[in-house]
Amino acid sequence: MSLNTTAVRIKVTLKDVKPEVMRCLVVPLTLRLDRLHLTLQAAFGWTNSHLFEFLAGEGRWGIPDPDGDFGPQPIDARKTRLSNIVQETGAKTIHYLYDFGDSWDHVIKLEKWFDNTTTEGLPLLLEATGRCPPEDVGGASGYAEYLDAISDPTHPE
Repeated sequence: MSLNTTAVRIKVTLKDVKPEVMRCLVVPLTLRLDRLHLTLQAAFGWTNSHLFEFLAGEGRWGIPDPDGDFGPQPIDARKTRLSNIVQETGAKTIHYLYDFGDSWDHVIKLEKWFDNTTTEGLPLLLEATGRCPPEDVGGASGYAEYLDAISDPTHPE
């Protein structure tokens, strides 16, 4: 198996959100994590306005704070590929945390591998279910309150 000709279908579900918000994509296994972050931003409709981290096993990958003011630093996502996480942790599920205030937890399941295939034209969005919550709505619980408010014309908010 050559990593340069391997792609993986991922199913990404926004945790604790009803109705379900899910995206199914095919991405190259060699995709850098900072690029996977941008891919997920586009697929979900986020605005890339907040910090992020990928979590698998005991590992954390994100953009290190240049001043080092916020405790232990994540491994640099600009220097790590999806294949590195798979090889180092054996993970079949990875968490993508976006916006540390709202704590949007995206569960990434690595579903199907495509060996000896072209990765040209990837990433590719295969399926989308549900609308992404607006930015800065207060996380999953704030989004539930938001949905209640917009569905009730008499709601005080």
